[in-house]
Amino acid sequence: MLAAQRRAHLLDVLARDGRIVAKTVADDLGISEDSIRRDLRELADDGLVQRVYGGALPVSPAVAPFAERQDVAGGSKSRVARAALRLIRPGSVVILDGGTTAAALARMLPDDLAFTAITHSPTTALALAAKPAVEIELVGGRLSRHSMVGGGATAIEAIGRLGADLFLLGVTGVHPDAGLTTGELEDAAVKRALAARAEATWVLASEEKLGAASRCPVLGFEEIDGIVADVSSADRDLVAALTGRTTLVEA
Repeated sequence: MLAAQRRAHLLDVLARDGRIVAKTVADDLGISEDSIRRDLRELADDGLVQRVYGGALPVSPAVAPFAERQDVAGGSKSRVARAALRLIRPGSVVILDGGTTAAALARMLPDDLAFTAITHSPTTALALAAKPAVEIELVGGRLSRHSMVGGGATAIEAIGRLGADLFLLGVTGVHPDAGLTTGELEDAAVKRALAARAEATWVLASEEKLGAASRCPVLGFEEIDGIVADVSSADRDLVAALTGRTTLVEA
């Protein structure tokens, strides 16, 4: 089998099974695992798969730049945002992550819901600014033009002085084996720092993030309180696997 044929076969396996196990495919094709690993490296370089230990997973479309992500799974993000609203209590302190789902949630907030919102995202802060009852604390730092969030040492130092009741965390991948992942190393570090300052952490997961993975781990399932997820189009086995890892609230 030619290399191009192998790579096409690997993409077929990924589309069919939702994952590629290098050893299994190598055994099926009667070739070495090294050959499959080389193929996976090339597919990953082309942005077609996300390599993980032992194989590969689907790439999350949520790693695209912020402006491009605004048009991805808009209905699903709205459903997740609406369900997550129930987690916000009047008078509480809530950390809102960056990302399009958090911005959607901010826009949906009732005008009379009074609480303090902390965010390191200028776009989330602007959406919150339209809500007169919300007090907004904006964390500064070096702006990532890709994710439109603040980061770096300035942000980490400021976050260390915060305290919150709830953190609504955005990630780009939610997979029962790969865990909770995002596309940028610094962004993952900031998310961990924010989670450490909150009493409870819930993940916001629209449909395109379920079963996908990105290169940077954020938190383990044991470090969060649950996931608010749109599972309407998700594979039932995937939903069952995630339910076995953490509390899953269906949007």
